[in-house]
Amino acid sequence: MDALLNIEDLRTYFFTEAGVVKAVDGISVTVDRGEIHGLVGESGSGKSVTALSTMRIVPRPGKIIGGKIIFDGTDLLSLKENEMRKIRGGKIAMVFQDPMSSLDPLYTIGNQLVEAIRVNNKEKSKQQAKDEAIGLLEAVGIPEPARRFDQYPHELSGGMKQRIAIARALSRMPTLLFADEPTTNLDVTIQAQVLDLMKDLKQKFNMTMVLITHDMGIIAEMTQTVTVVYAGQLFEHADTRSIFLNPKHPYTEALLKALPRLDMRRTLVSVPGNIPNLINPPSGCRFHPRCPYAIEICKEKVPQVEDAGNGHLVACHRWKELSLVGV
Repeated sequence: MDALLNIEDLRTYFFTEAGVVKAVDGISVTVDRGEIHGLVGESGSGKSVTALSTMRIVPRPGKIIGGKIIFDGTDLLSLKENEMRKIRGGKIAMVFQDPMSSLDPLYTIGNQLVEAIRVNNKEKSKQQAKDEAIGLLEAVGIPEPARRFDQYPHELSGGMKQRIAIARALSRMPTLLFADEPTTNLDVTIQAQVLDLMKDLKQKFNMTMVLITHDMGIIAEMTQTVTVVYAGQLFEHADTRSIFLNPKHPYTEALLKALPRLDMRRTLVSVPGNIPNLINPPSGCRFHPRCPYAIEICKEKVPQVEDAGNGHLVACHRWKELSLVGV
């Protein structure tokens, strides 16, 4: 396959007064051109920080301290800020988790879209940008787009605000789109509409997409490949079918056991415990305090990422001997 994005051994730490938070601590991700790639794990696993690192917008006191981020043949970490600015929002864009925090309540929807369209394209007139913005609103399914153009974010529903956030991300026709929990805080019906919209837009605009979520149901519906991350590290990577039918890592199995099923053949099982403190993470495998299969080596030695065959990657000491449950 043709890799569009190749993240290698990325390390992004937050230097706080309490200590160094190792939010991303050696994650590697490969995203092929034209696919929808899932980045899945519980809150605090490092998913969003990986995306922010790729766009080089990690908030203070965070800092990328190591690794490579190769996008379309270019190492983004080697670029100067003015060079990166041309890629950010243009070739790579992001739909943030909460549209109310990313949309400015003081400006109309139209003003925010026009600004995004003209930021690196000043030769476009405001009228041209307005026409384009209204076209984007129509493309993302906003009714009466010309009227919505002059409204403020607070006048719109959560689902419409998320559609507008998607329209803004698409305003410069990116090659790669990160979607960070795009259906959070939306009711089930609107969630389904937003996911269908994203699939349609992916086809229409020929984009590559990285979908960040904790929801394995969304992963099953939307993605072709999946990277499972935990406590800032890669635990498993494979095509979506293999992840669901033949998981290799106990954490992946735990996520699948927590997935509701219509046939209810088994009882839902929550993952015991919580994500560890990343200032002082557990020794060995970071999942071992919560893992029902952990043995002494799991507590003492960090597992290396191994190829289980056909590009199915796993970081677990016991993956060869365990028979884990898929769906």
